[in-house]
Amino acid sequence: MRYCYLTFLGLGLVFILTTSFGKTPSNTSEEATVGVQNLVFNTDGLYYAEFYDFIFRGHFELLKLKREDTEFLMIFEQYLRAYGRQCDQYLPTNQVKIMDQVCATEEVITNGYGIETSRTCIEYKWVPSGLYARPKLYDAKMEVDRIQRAMGLQTVMAMVTDPNAMGNSLDLLHKAKGLKNDMARILTLNPCNSKGVKRFEENLRLFALKKPAIRMQASSKYADMKKSGGPAGEQDLKKLCDDLVANQAINWAFNQYIAGSISGLTIQQSDQQGRPVVVRANYNYKGFGNSNQGWVQINFVEGLPKCIYFFDFPTNCKTPNISIVASYAKGNYGN
Repeated sequence: MRYCYLTFLGLGLVFILTTSFGKTPSNTSEEATVGVQNLVFNTDGLYYAEFYDFIFRGHFELLKLKREDTEFLMIFEQYLRAYGRQCDQYLPTNQVKIMDQVCATEEVITNGYGIETSRTCIEYKWVPSGLYARPKLYDAKMEVDRIQRAMGLQTVMAMVTDPNAMGNSLDLLHKAKGLKNDMARILTLNPCNSKGVKRFEENLRLFALKKPAIRMQASSKYADMKKSGGPAGEQDLKKLCDDLVANQAINWAFNQYIAGSISGLTIQQSDQQGRPVVVRANYNYKGFGNSNQGWVQINFVEGLPKCIYFFDFPTNCKTPNISIVASYAKGNYGN
């Protein structure tokens, strides 16, 4: 029963997260190569900042996500919808409808007393969402959608056999909230009709179709940061921990972090340069009206935060906010 529940939970999350949250034609790849080194695309402070920057620069080899991953389809889908809501005046005249998949037929099961015991959708249909997209971008998104649907059984089996299925399902919800916040800001940080947005969209399409990227020579600040590693000398790890947990808490489904409540911080392991490898601390949070205390552990690689683990899901690695990590790498948390 637990596996069945987790399977339906996972499939439900995939369905929900790849549909909606609460007029110049796009350039061809050849046209987009003009001025390739001089474009700007601002990702500062965004949850998926590193992913967006690598896509924009065409540095596909640095991406952790693959086009077959549910998380990539989630990002692609929500970007198209965000653009359709916020930038519809810049869509081409041959714009296409973004479609939603909804239930067409339900199977309802009742017991001997006529009381409904379960309701399952057995047939779906596509309906217009009221939003529109560029044809080439939408076609690329639908190609990814087809690939992932063909992998449906494989995805289900991965969910069923995942020993940390519940933690990963909740993590997907956290990521969805982070993505929702991104989509509210990304087209404010970057004007709808800017050349940077057009480059990002073209490379997003090329990545989805598994085609070569339009590359920028300059490396990403996020890649440079990882090469240089973390800062030397004494750092305010308590503030870093507070900032990282507070950022994670924005996307928590149930609990509420009490800002500034980090206490009992200890460096449990350091590297040869004296930089932290494992840091653990306590924090306070509110859950269901009560105040409670939990612990958080931050694992570092090359002196930079790599994974955040919380007491309720101690094996579920949560990715630190890359903008906070970048600020830490610059030495902004130095004492």
